[in-house]
Amino acid sequence: MDPKDFQNSSTGKLVRTLNTHWAFIPNELPPEISKWPTALMQALSKAERNLTQLGERSETLSNPHIFVRPFMHKEAMLSSQIEGKLSTMEGLYSYEAQGWAQVEEGHDIKEVHNYVIAMDYGLEKLDRLPLSKRLIRELHEILMEDVRGEDKRPGEFRDIQNFIGPPNSTIEDAIFIPPPVNEMHRLLDQLEKYIYQPSDLPALIRIALIHYQFEAIHPFRDGNGRIGRLLIVFQFCDWGLLPRPFLYISGYFERNYREYYDSLLAVSQVGDWERWIEFFLEAITHQSNDAVQRIFNLEALKERYDNLVGDGKIAEYLSQVIELFMGYPIMSIRQVEEKLGFTYTRAQRYVEKLEDLGIVQEVTGQTRDRLFLAKDILAEIERPLHG
Repeated sequence: MDPKDFQNSSTGKLVRTLNTHWAFIPNELPPEISKWPTALMQALSKAERNLTQLGERSETLSNPHIFVRPFMHKEAMLSSQIEGKLSTMEGLYSYEAQGWAQVEEGHDIKEVHNYVIAMDYGLEKLDRLPLSKRLIRELHEILMEDVRGEDKRPGEFRDIQNFIGPPNSTIEDAIFIPPPVNEMHRLLDQLEKYIYQPSDLPALIRIALIHYQFEAIHPFRDGNGRIGRLLIVFQFCDWGLLPRPFLYISGYFERNYREYYDSLLAVSQVGDWERWIEFFLEAITHQSNDAVQRIFNLEALKERYDNLVGDGKIAEYLSQVIELFMGYPIMSIRQVEEKLGFTYTRAQRYVEKLEDLGIVQEVTGQTRDRLFLAKDILAEIERPLHG
């Protein structure tokens, strides 16, 4: 890390580590900014408006608990792709339908699946517990379970100096060196307090500040980026900005990953809060629009399928199965049985009826352990909507 790059920073200071490298210690939050620029406030207003529209739109869904699943899966996949994890939505759904035994040890898809589990766990815990250091450690333990990097103290804050740099680089090649361990603990304590202390700052700006601070502290040996982005999801829901995690902000971060990293680094190097916060607000605006449109498209597809199955009692049950495929576009009959409480025979009959109608198709070619794919639903989930 070149100390000359940080000479004009107003957001922290450089200190020597035990190994005489320079490390950056960010100032405690909030930053001392007397007036935010007009352009940033306009971006804030637009982001708040679009996020509110997304929240209101999601509340009109017949079964938001099912419809939200693709959005959570996309957040998990795209956040992991930012870190170089190779995965697809089809691979993730197939993995969840088949189970661990079908995937090689160490495969990236496990890490994405762990992200989904951590998201579910955190959202459930936030009903009863605050977003605390304890919860963050628990999330990290889930994220790193049985994957590459599990030797890097899952669920424990780092006890060594880490750094950010190109793959296979050494600390001498680092782009950024986070605070030494003793300063890391002090800053985490302050960040935990800041998350819940009263503030006059708009919530979206506070979330942007918190994300920067967490990434600058970099408290784990591995998995910091994914945990930091998970915290964004949790704050949207915990602070009442969204009823459920329909906004997958990592979609924008992944498409613009260079600016994502550079704007975060610019806060540390030159104190450029405006660049980072505007980028963050643009991400919310774009992804809110994406989610609203995707909800509309999935609902239209569901309506078309309901028209195919017609009326009557069996149609009611078929509609439930279709709705389940909206959240899980690749499933086994056993999953349908378990999730909807049908007998296996009934679940099989309904799924095979949807197969006859062309709504799902069997993809394994096997007579046992069959998987059924709702091809059009998966295509709608994966289809790019951004310009």
